[in-house]
Amino acid sequence: MAKNKRERNQNPQPFLADDDSVASRRKHSKALKHHQKQDKMISSGMSSKILKEALLQQKEIEEEASGGNTETAFRSVEEENNKHEEEEDIDDFGGFSETQSQFGNYDEQIDEDDEKLLEAFLSKDAGPQRTLADVIIQKIKENDEKVASETRPMPKLDDSLIDLYKGVGKFLNKYTAGKMPKAFKHIPSMQLWEDVLYLTQPENWSPNAMFQATRIFASNLGAKKAERFYRLVLLPRVRDDIRKNKRLHFALYQSLKKALYKPAAFNKGILFPLCKSGTCNLREAVIVGSVLEKVSIPMLHSSVALMKLAEMEYCGTTSYFIKLLLEKKYALPYRVVDAVVAHFMRFLEDTRIMPVIWHQSLLAFVQRYKNELRKEDKDNLRILLETQKHKLVTPEIMRELDNSRNRGEVDDPMKMSHRVMCSRNN
Repeated sequence: MAKNKRERNQNPQPFLADDDSVASRRKHSKALKHHQKQDKMISSGMSSKILKEALLQQKEIEEEASGGNTETAFRSVEEENNKHEEEEDIDDFGGFSETQSQFGNYDEQIDEDDEKLLEAFLSKDAGPQRTLADVIIQKIKENDEKVASETRPMPKLDDSLIDLYKGVGKFLNKYTAGKMPKAFKHIPSMQLWEDVLYLTQPENWSPNAMFQATRIFASNLGAKKAERFYRLVLLPRVRDDIRKNKRLHFALYQSLKKALYKPAAFNKGILFPLCKSGTCNLREAVIVGSVLEKVSIPMLHSSVALMKLAEMEYCGTTSYFIKLLLEKKYALPYRVVDAVVAHFMRFLEDTRIMPVIWHQSLLAFVQRYKNELRKEDKDNLRILLETQKHKLVTPEIMRELDNSRNRGEVDDPMKMSHRVMCSRNN
């Protein structure tokens, strides 16, 4: 009986699979189905970038949700974004497609009748936009009378440096993607950075080169120097591209978004000069304004921008930027609210027909800050609406003023219910 028993194949090392069993298991194992296949692992560099971007977005959401939180208001996102920007590898830039659109069909927001009406508010005596080349050429000619007749004189720098950065400029004229020259990355740290930048002829850079330059200068320059780069290099190029093509190149649009990582420099270098020029048309306002809509701006910087725009000489499209900043719904200081009221009251005796955007900006202001207005301010605005009327917008403004409390008053439940009943009956 013992001989008839089947002999078992024993493995002397039971915890280690023998070769035959492994081979047989491989033969009989089924191929993995499509949904069971493992995805390729994401590289560590890519995963770290995803995590950084997610953290930045989460912080922006928290800032917007906190609204009037004073800590959030005074904590500038500039520092966070600049850290993120410095960590990004400039040389990894893959370029932008020529067919990419910056933010959709913005032509739908541009009405021809409004555009013609706004032209009446533009300055007729405004000179051309000053560029970096204009500033440097003027400085060179003031210091050296011998070059007064030259169209593009060279600054007094070492010949080898001049030749080097002229070559860099030629490279940037044709730049599409890839590494930026190391010599260019050193410009922000130079004492005469404007003179050196002038040698590269920024007006001839490709759009992708302008984007990369904005990234570098926004990260490595202080607010004052970044403001000069925005005002003398980026803004003239943006306006020129819009004027020539009736649209803005995607790379230049992304340059504006990068520039907003330094909000104070953006306001002083892009927004204020654009409005002060007196020649900002509706197309330019819609395109630049869309950047303000998409990017989160600290409340403090928005308040300063709103007050400066309110005090500025009116040019029509100023109302567009005021409306955008009001619609961010920040808890504004009373000083800013009073400045906006004073801005609208300047048009009490104006005989011109105000554009629709002016009425819309007043409606946006009253809708969001009606409870922060004083009684005398509301009375003055009612008088204003008797002279500056719009058949659709003015009734809405009056309704908002009538159904609101005055600054410093506490809501009375009985009054509130009475207002609700009156509004329903109307």
